[in-house]
Amino acid sequence: QLQASGGGLVQAGGSLRLSCAASGFTFDGYHIGWFRQAPGKEREGVSCIHTSYRSTHYADSVKGRFTISSDNAKNTVFLQMNSLKPEDTAVYYCAAERRTLFGSTCLNVYLFGSWGQGTLVTVSS
Repeated sequence: QLQASGGGLVQAGGSLRLSCAASGFTFDGYHIGWFRQAPGKEREGVSCIHTSYRSTHYADSVKGRFTISSDNAKNTVFLQMNSLKPEDTAVYYCAAERRTLFGSTCLNVYLFGSWGQGTLVTVSS
């Protein structure tokens, strides 16, 4: 299971840190992705990390503002979100995938098999 948390209401320019805690499976060796879905829009990839190789990828819209990291001892992946914009408003989901995903394909929502519930991020202007 995956449990996402850390969402909330923040003003533009502010920061939030999301957490994705995994339970019931060995965390090492997985791709963990963060995805978001804004009202009326399709779910999109935000960032992803491989928990063993520590390779990371980001959507162009968040590069330089968001940072993904993994604490394998705690079975938790974090998404530090800085310089938030109103367009970052969405429900954020984390997901896990055991298969090997190459490069930025880990941002593809359709390649992830295990999903947690979402956490709402609202950025006010």
